[in-house]
Amino acid sequence: MLGSAFNPPHLGHLALAQEALWQLELERVLFVPTGEAPHKRIVDDPGKEIRLAMTRLAAADDERFVVSTLEVDRDGPSYTYETLEALADEHRDSLVFVMGADAAVGLESWREPQRVVELARLGVARRAGVSEAEVTAVLRSLGAEGRAEMLEMPEFGISSSSARERAKSGRPLRYVVPEPVARFIEEKRIYSG
Repeated sequence: MLGSAFNPPHLGHLALAQEALWQLELERVLFVPTGEAPHKRIVDDPGKEIRLAMTRLAAADDERFVVSTLEVDRDGPSYTYETLEALADEHRDSLVFVMGADAAVGLESWREPQRVVELARLGVARRAGVSEAEVTAVLRSLGAEGRAEMLEMPEFGISSSSARERAKSGRPLRYVVPEPVARFIEEKRIYSG
């Protein structure tokens, strides 16, 4: 499972999913767009249905990528532990939660972080500025040592916020987001104010 606001989904998200598939020998990656974020407002949010549509476009070219409406369909805030609980029955022994190291070091502040690491192994993508020791310390504090694998990631200077800024200023989105997502953003004038 790879969860995010996907506002918009960009090539870094797809690269992370690909690396998780390859390095962890997964069968598929389930993209789970956030419905209502519990901890912070989603900046420049075009709405959960638009973010879901963009995620579907981004994942469409790879049959190993599946998009879930689990959080988008949920009323109220979306908590990761609840999403993992919903997925656990079907995937109890094979559930992997893919996240960046920056998110992993903040895991203790999430709602029910022990439940998150109980329900799924973690695939943690290395991020500049976050050491493996920092990630290990957080996992140790949650009693989850040995429940995570660090993922090697190519360096991407792409983020959802930089993609939104490019769209706002009318700059091209090609090679930043998947081509169908770029067309969708341009046609619907998402993020253009």
